[in-house]
Amino acid sequence: MGWSTREVADLAGTTVNTVRHYHRVGLLEQPQRSSNGYKSYEVRHLVELLRIRRLRELGVPVDQIDRVAAGDDRAAAALEDIDAELAATIERLQEARAQIRTIADGATTADMPPGFENMGSRLTATDRSLMLIYAQVYDDEAMRDIRAMLESDPEDVRLDFDALPPDAEEETRSALAVRYAVGLAHDFQAYPWLRDPLAHHKRRPQLTWEMVAESVAALYNPAQLDVIARGTAIALATVEASE
Repeated sequence: MGWSTREVADLAGTTVNTVRHYHRVGLLEQPQRSSNGYKSYEVRHLVELLRIRRLRELGVPVDQIDRVAAGDDRAAAALEDIDAELAATIERLQEARAQIRTIADGATTADMPPGFENMGSRLTATDRSLMLIYAQVYDDEAMRDIRAMLESDPEDVRLDFDALPPDAEEETRSALAVRYAVGLAHDFQAYPWLRDPLAHHKRRPQLTWEMVAESVAALYNPAQLDVIARGTAIALATVEASE
């Protein structure tokens, strides 16, 4: 007497849908049907299902199981590839655990990208949002430079910029732009790629530019955007004059 699909799935510690999926992709042979029309699984089906489950538990992708089960040179190559993928996964998980521990201990917040964990006290919610976006579009070298810039920003300028109301007067915005430009000019000279920010992009240049521009426009108020524009123009003029 054979087993039904549900019974063989229970015996193998898996689900009926999983058994059906293995049939669809050709990993598990279809059993014969009994006189009542239902599938009738035998011991060989159960053994094969257990082998498949064993390999899946080891992290072997479904589309690689045939190669691994073959037991030839193809299997050895497939296992080497899978081992490398597992090592990379373990490394990512270890890094994730370290970051989770940092968040749990209160040393940082969940909205800080890797490498910025200890900067929570220096950044506003807006800054943190922008750093998350930057981490999506800029490479690791650029993000290290951005962190260094944030660490060297004059605190008084940063605090005044963060507190700038949307309807700040012309005189206030103009004076802050001049102060803002001092640090920015230094950054332009220390990190030349800032004048060509797409040099360190991870995505398509046009997408990177649109993503950054739209994010800045959405995250800062009109007065802050005005200070950024004026300060950038002043900083660029300063750098060009010095060159």
